[in-house]
Amino acid sequence: MFFFWTGGILVCLVAALLALVLSSCGSGDDVPVTTPPPAQAETPAGETEPGSESTPGGENTPAGETPSGETTPSGETTPSGENTPSGSFVLGETADAGQSYIDKLIFLGDSTTYGLKAYSMLSGGQNTTQVWTPSNGTLTLSFYETATVVTPNGEMLIKDAAAAYQPEYLVITLGVNGVSFMDEASFKDCYTKLIQNVLAASPNTKIICNSIYPNMTSYKYYGDINNENITRANGWIQDVAAATGTKYSDTCSVLKDGNGALRADYCNGDGIHLSPAGFTAVLNYLRTHAYL
Repeated sequence: MFFFWTGGILVCLVAALLALVLSSCGSGDDVPVTTPPPAQAETPAGETEPGSESTPGGENTPAGETPSGETTPSGETTPSGENTPSGSFVLGETADAGQSYIDKLIFLGDSTTYGLKAYSMLSGGQNTTQVWTPSNGTLTLSFYETATVVTPNGEMLIKDAAAAYQPEYLVITLGVNGVSFMDEASFKDCYTKLIQNVLAASPNTKIICNSIYPNMTSYKYYGDINNENITRANGWIQDVAAATGTKYSDTCSVLKDGNGALRADYCNGDGIHLSPAGFTAVLNYLRTHAYL
């Protein structure tokens, strides 16, 4: 009987220890997570090939109009009632920095970033070395310290990848999974520590805190991951960028329809992941709002 009691106590202690470890920066257990978009080797007919010229900000935009009715450079309010982010930390409109600028960017993110590789949107196509995601294609912000990303030399912790490759630019697109369970304090804490880890390993890297992309009401988990939560989290990301001396990119602004949701033609069909046209709009925004 003594051995049974002892064994039971040990099991309880181990379970308690595991609970403490997993609670760091939010657990994320039982939280709906996004999944990688389907691989696609060829650009669909009618889409823009990576690196080619297209209308900055998105496709299907009549001449002289702002895509999707979004904010103009003068800072007017969008139809959805959102205001354009402002401040020295926000990347403003620049001359087109071109494909050579895009080729310098390393993209760290979750499955909404994985599509850049799946759809061959960057130099190197599906063999590009510019996309840092885990092998399963998705990444939750709260696991920034223990998650590994795929690099040419295998999977590495994010800070180790930064130390090994010393990227000139790092575009971080994270947080969409976290909006369903992380509060403001934990979200900002994890995002800030991620930036600090990267800069400690690669002090000269220019970090772009990219906005979380909008989704559609048809998304399977819209009750937990919705545009209200995404907009709130993008405000938190702006606060982190301002506090850490990094830059914020408002790419989400060119992806929205008049209601503030993801444009249907910019979605791959599941309500949250971008189509090649959506990624083209994002890349065009980055090259016309460059970190120079």
